Parts: sequence; structure tokens; C-alpha cells
Amino acid sequence: MAEDEVVGLASDLIRIDTTNTGDPETLIGERAAAEYVATKLDDVGFETTYLESGAAGRGNVFARLPGADPGRGALLIHGHLDVVPADAAEWSVHPFSGTVQDGYLWGRGAVDMKDMVAMTLAVARRFRRDGVVPPRDLVFAFLADEEAGGSQGSHWLVEHRPELFEGCTEAISEVGGFSLTVRDGRRLYLIQTAEKGMAWMRLRAHGRAGHGAVVHEDNAVTALCDAVARLGNHRFPPVMTDSVREFLTAVGEETGLDFSGDDLEGAVAKLGSLARLIGATLRDTANPTMLNAGYKANVIPSSAQAVVDCRVLPGRQAAFEREVDELLGPDITREWVVHQPPVETTFDGDLVAAMDAAILQEDPGARTVPYMLFGGTDAKAFNKLGIRCFGFSPLRLPPDLDFASLFHGVDERVPVDGLIFGTRVLDRFLRSC
Repeated sequence: MAEDEVVGLASDLIRIDTTNTGDPETLIGERAAAEYVATKLDDVGFETTYLESGAAGRGNVFARLPGADPGRGALLIHGHLDVVPADAAEWSVHPFSGTVQDGYLWGRGAVDMKDMVAMTLAVARRFRRDGVVPPRDLVFAFLADEEAGGSQGSHWLVEHRPELFEGCTEAISEVGGFSLTVRDGRRLYLIQTAEKGMAWMRLRAHGRAGHGAVVHEDNAVTALCDAVARLGNHRFPPVMTDSVREFLTAVGEETGLDFSGDDLEGAVAKLGSLARLIGATLRDTANPTMLNAGYKANVIPSSAQAVVDCRVLPGRQAAFEREVDELLGPDITREWVVHQPPVETTFDGDLVAAMDAAILQEDPGARTVPYMLFGGTDAKAFNKLGIRCFGFSPLRLPPDLDFASLFHGVDERVPVDGLIFGTRVLDRFLRSC
């Protein structure tokens, strides 16, 4: 039974340290985890493809399960094997222990996203062992480098090995399908239909070098800091996208909250722990994250640099850039270090109906609703191939769990019963997709 082995698979995966620092000199790589996944698939008779993307150790694994109707577009089920760093001194348990205690599976990657990798692996193994033939071809992809933007993972694969995704028309992956309890045990399950664009921007200021002890009016550090402060303190205008509007409409119907007034952010704040996640989808953001200037305390440098993490709503790129340029002024230059456009699809069609049915079979009083993710996923790469992408990693969560804070957070953990629930839902979904 897939439900019987999913916790063990997830625990094993967490114990394989796949920390992705984004720095080639310190990252560990995904090879060990990819080899583990390949072995588990090989054991039940899958023909797997292992390959490294962009650099040594960046392991990826692919397997295809033929469906009843080869003429239909295939469904891509993808998950990433890498995780962000974790400082063991800050955790209640060791972040790479895969410990099960207090009803939770603990460890880095428990929700981002070795839980979904384990659910996918468990269901794929069951289908192969039991001879299940899904309605359409299923392509299972276990990928590297999502946590650093995917340049040595999904984006590299799309550019260099697009044939691995041949025939795929739709896809599911992380950060969707989890529950939000709104009242008296009534749960909404949030299906990700959109995500903001990810754009990392480098700013540069130039000035005149000089001695740190003299009066100096052309200081690159001062100019840069002034511009960074203006940008970092700026609030971009609220924009109601289709996905956000549909989500808030559904929440309003379930809770009686009014999201139609002037104080939209105040209304969203009443969503509790989910407010941070949804609040970030109401507007563009530009958060300075890195500064670099100078080489000696008494030398005024001729240049200074900063990096800004920009997240842009669908349809807002041109307006966002105009607003940024006005804030920075003419003396600051900018360039995109990473620029991945937003992804957005509609909440309709046979695949959405299959998600809804699978959830309702396991939680009859529930309701599925679309929402927008404030961050980014590998969907940005697959969208370039014309694949329609959704976030559907089903989990039933306790009402009091601050789920949003667990992504990249200390004491990351997933409820064991939620993981088992999600495996049942995924099994039902893939049998009917």
C-alpha cells in the first residue's frame, strides 16, 4: 500500500542532505537522492532515466507510465529533490534526521518538497506493482536545483533535453492542494493556478573614488543606499488578479469576510497565518537582499552594488519597471540577474474536475479554490513548453498549523496523517486524470 510506505520514503529522503546553497563551492548536489529515487522505481519495474543537468552531481530522474489513451496529452508530475540550508542549532530536532514524533515528520524538506516527492514515489510504485493503467501517460520527474531558480535543473532540462517532456500538456507539482480550515471543520483546499514572476535585479551606482577622511559629494555608496532605501520602503499599488479574486470570493462566501471594501489588506489580515501568503499576492514586491561595496575602511569606492528580489504579478512587468526606474533615478543602473515571468492558468477543465473529485472523495465536506503563489516553482520552466501548470500537492492540515511559516523555516514538519491523506488523494487523482 502506498499509504504504508510514504512516511518511510519521505523520512529516507529527508535524511539525504541535498542542501542547495546556490554556490557551486558549497552545494551538495542531488545525486544521492536521485539515485535513491531511481532505485525505488527500478525495483518495481520502471525504466528510469538518470541524468545530470548543468553540472556534476545535479541529479534528475525520469520515468514514464503508459496510459490507456496514448493520444491524450501526458500529465507531468514533477518535484524537486534539493532543499534550502538549515542550521541545526536552531532546530528542535536535527533537520536531516527525518524524525517522526508528536504526529509529525520533521526535517528540512518535509513540506518543501520531499513530502510530495515521497507521495509521488509511493503512488508510482503502487501503480507499477499492481499493473494500474492510468487514463493517460504519466511522466514522473524528480529534479535538481529548484531552490536556486532551476538554471541547473528544470530550465536547463527544458533548454537541452525537451524530448524528456514530449507529449506533456499539463503538470502538477508543489504548493497547492493543502487545506485551510475556515469554520467548524469546513476546509478549503487551495489549488495553485498562478505564481508571481521572479526577477532578481542588480543595481549599480558609480561615483568618484577618494580618501575617506575628506568631504566627498560624489559617493557611490551613499547614492546606492539612498536608492535602495527608496525602493525597499516603497509600496506598490494593489492589483486584483483573477486568481486572487476567485480565492477571496470563495473565502468571503465561506466566512462572511468582506474583501470588496477599501481596506483590502485589513480584510486579508483576518485570514490568520495565511495572511502573509495571500497578502504578498496583492501587489508587486521589491526587497533588497544584498549589498556590496568598498575594500578598505578609509577608501571611498568608485562603485557600489545591490541585489533586489522582485516578485511581479501577471501583466504588471512593464508598469513595475517604470515604477522602479522612477524610484531609482537616473544615476542608478539596473540589470536582471534572473528574470522568470509569471505563470497563470484558469481554474477549469477536466484536470481541475479530477482534482476536485479526488479531494471530495477523501473529505466530502470540502471545497477546492484557486489561489496565486507568492513565490516561484519549476512551473516557470515548463510553462515555456506550453504545459499548463498547477500546484497540487494534497495535504489535510490541522486548523492551528502555521503552514506558510514552515516553508524554508525552522522546525519544518508535516503531519503524518496529512501525508497519508495526501497519498490517498494523489492515488485517486492519477487514476482519473
